[in-house]
Amino acid sequence: MSRFQDKRVLITGGTSGIGLAGAQRIVAEGGHVAITGLNEERLERARGLLPATSLILKSDAASEADINGLGEAIRGWGSLDGLWLNAGFAEVGSPESVTTDSFNHMMNANVRGPMLQLAALSKSLNSGASVLVTSSSSAYEGAAMTSLYAATKGAVIAMVKSWASALAERGIRANTLVPGPIETNFRHFMPETSRQQFEEFVLSQVPLGRAGTAEEAAAVALFLLSDDASYVTGSQYAVDGGLIHY
Repeated sequence: MSRFQDKRVLITGGTSGIGLAGAQRIVAEGGHVAITGLNEERLERARGLLPATSLILKSDAASEADINGLGEAIRGWGSLDGLWLNAGFAEVGSPESVTTDSFNHMMNANVRGPMLQLAALSKSLNSGASVLVTSSSSAYEGAAMTSLYAATKGAVIAMVKSWASALAERGIRANTLVPGPIETNFRHFMPETSRQQFEEFVLSQVPLGRAGTAEEAAAVALFLLSDDASYVTGSQYAVDGGLIHY
């Protein structure tokens, strides 16, 4: 398959997990990738896994300066056929544990970040390009300890629906990927002592009875980024083994 032959795709949060799996597959299908990340070790590892022609940038979705710098870097790299806003992070806690700082930090990274990134990168999107944003099944799970994280991911879903309408006149599609339990970095934000118990509980609710792989989630992401999904916009695609129903 060569769905991405000579196409350019930017993936934020592309140095590990679903994002890196997607970047590798886009390259395998003839495309060129730009990825962002924060962790130096992961950035260096990605440099070893992707072609030298790839653009690999340290960039924080919560930083307005970094977002502006990303826009400038992409303008120098080339116009985009695909934009996958995948960067984000999660923390858990009771509703009573939420502070102004924790609220602002997560909202800045998970909601303000992709909103401003699209604003900075919109002019770099080719006609017919595809925009994809990663949400989470947490938006639908109703888990007691994920209210803040779930709120950010619910906001992303609403945001992308509006983008689909706004960008349609340019022939640009916008969709949301909704991963459930994925093996890579699966609930990595939870304390080690409680992670195993939580994972067992979540997986017991999954009809397919297992966590998904980064490659399985990336396969759906690449469908939405490719011309195979040329008549798909404003949609949510769950990759969750049947965990949620909406």
